[in-house]
Amino acid sequence: WQAEQTTDNIIDALNIACRAVSVSNVVGIVGPTVSRDVHVIAPFGEKIGIPVISHAATDPDLSDQNTYPNFYRTVASDFAAAAALAKLFIRFNWTSCSIIYQNDAFGTGGAKAISEAFNKSDLTVSQMIVFDIVMLSIRGDLKSLLTNAATRIVVLWVDSIYTPLILQKALDSNVVGPYFTWILSNSISLNSFNQTFYPNL
Repeated sequence: WQAEQTTDNIIDALNIACRAVSVSNVVGIVGPTVSRDVHVIAPFGEKIGIPVISHAATDPDLSDQNTYPNFYRTVASDFAAAAALAKLFIRFNWTSCSIIYQNDAFGTGGAKAISEAFNKSDLTVSQMIVFDIVMLSIRGDLKSLLTNAATRIVVLWVDSIYTPLILQKALDSNVVGPYFTWILSNSISLNSFNQTFYPNL
């Protein structure tokens, strides 16, 4: 048994995996946590003949057993969350949304899954807005993008480390409650924000 902590750098994750398998009798890799790392670690595991199991990587593309034959996960892919989201929209008679997603495997995979689920349910994704995880910013002016959209429902599909940053920008731009409804891909503590913003969250 050997445990290693990786950063958000895929090269670091691959380096750690290579070092671990070279010095011990590794029979499998549990992890990585993020989908973008799995896209590299799973083919590495396949090449050396060991399984890769993740408890958190949800990118639907990882379900392709032809591409990732040795990859397994203990969490559902984003297709399940997207289907539930479509049911939520139908339940409340909502018809459209804007999606803000991060520009990596998790974000693009989730946005794609939501778009497909919405198309199957005759719902509309009005616009897709990219949150750049390197620049830590929305591509474009968030206030203009949201206020000029036909919908007032925003689906935020990003890792939890980016959620407070984006919501703070939304609060500063006055594109949150009561005018907009935000649906998050993860939970967040209200303690992340100044109490004066609580009525808008």
